[in-house]
Amino acid sequence: MRKLFNTNFNNEGIHFMLLVTRIAIAAFMLTHGLQKLPWLLAGGEIQFADPIGVGQATSLVLTVFAEVVCSILVLLGLGTRLAVIPLIITMLVAILIIHAPDAFEKKELAVHFLVTYLFLLVAGSGKYSVDHLISRSMNSRRR
Repeated sequence: MRKLFNTNFNNEGIHFMLLVTRIAIAAFMLTHGLQKLPWLLAGGEIQFADPIGVGQATSLVLTVFAEVVCSILVLLGLGTRLAVIPLIITMLVAILIIHAPDAFEKKELAVHFLVTYLFLLVAGSGKYSVDHLISRSMNSRRR
């Protein structure tokens, strides 16, 4: 019964769950970003929302960059804390601008993504990541 209410951290469990979280959230977001990628590569006139006034083409490029490129970086655990920043911004735009007039049910998915990205911003990518390998390599060179 004590283990059930124990608040000590299980470091290996946390590192494993960071890996699972990174893989899952990246895969989920990639499904959204990969749907938009053909719009960008089609070469025709771009019809995409311009919620922050930078132009439809730029909005699409920024969205695809966040949802595809940054999701791949999160998946690999490469520059995770930096990679989630464009994703956080994209989710804030979706919640506060694109879906501002909508009911919470319409915003809920973006809120879930946002909370997960904020968690990864604070927690980092964990031991099972490229970030960890780079950090370990940098620390061994200092010695």
